[in-house]
Amino acid sequence: MALTPAVTAWLKGELGSTVDLTDLETRYQRLGAARAVALEVLRERLADLRSQPATLTVTGVVGLGTGENIKAYERQIEALENGDNPAPDDPTDPDGSLGGISVLQLVERPRR
Repeated sequence: MALTPAVTAWLKGELGSTVDLTDLETRYQRLGAARAVALEVLRERLADLRSQPATLTVTGVVGLGTGENIKAYERQIEALENGDNPAPDDPTDPDGSLGGISVLQLVERPRR
């Protein structure tokens, strides 16, 4: 299973334009879905951030914090897990929808 241009564009949109396409191709062949690839890459990035100190301060010179970056990755992972921003290769239902909740309109019948 090879990456299509649509899947590549979606992955770049989720992960940034500087991602290694060879790495994404390998992951896509192993995992079989763009959403799974994006989640794996984001979880690795989050783990890397968590393994580093959350703040670094040189008094009077510079202060650096990664807390907001961690929160941003957590929100992005949650959105992907919830099915937000559909991937081009997400499975669809027979009616063409991506599944989930449907809306059914009830129409009142005339009374006698």
